[in-house]
Amino acid sequence: MAPMISFESAAGGDSVENMIAILVVALTSLALNGLSFAQTKPAPPATPSAPATEKKTEAERAQATVLTGKVTSVDAKAGKLTVKTNDKEINMTTDSESTKTALEKLKVGDTAKVFERGGTVIAASPVKAESKTKAAK
Repeated sequence: MAPMISFESAAGGDSVENMIAILVVALTSLALNGLSFAQTKPAPPATPSAPATEKKTEAERAQATVLTGKVTSVDAKAGKLTVKTNDKEINMTTDSESTKTALEKLKVGDTAKVFERGGTVIAASPVKAESKTKAAK
């Protein structure tokens, strides 16, 4: 005859059932505790930040322009540069210390390549005479 399965607890079966019950209660409480944290709202920031929809100025939206021309005036300490291109003379300024350092390498009469955005110099470098002859070939 086939052995019968009984639901009556055997010796030592109570401790296994108690362990399972403790695990079920512990896991359930952890799961519900996690849900309560997910429902809480984050604290507002201490200082209100600027609205994300704030419109940018025309200079901030403009893309950088690359200019190549003769340097007509340069003042590295003040961060001022004037470059004469084929059709116009452009005055630019900068506040960046690294760009002011780059302006120190330029002299009046040099041909320079200048990256600017909205009248502000981003980067400037002298153009070597070799690159002019290569471009002419």
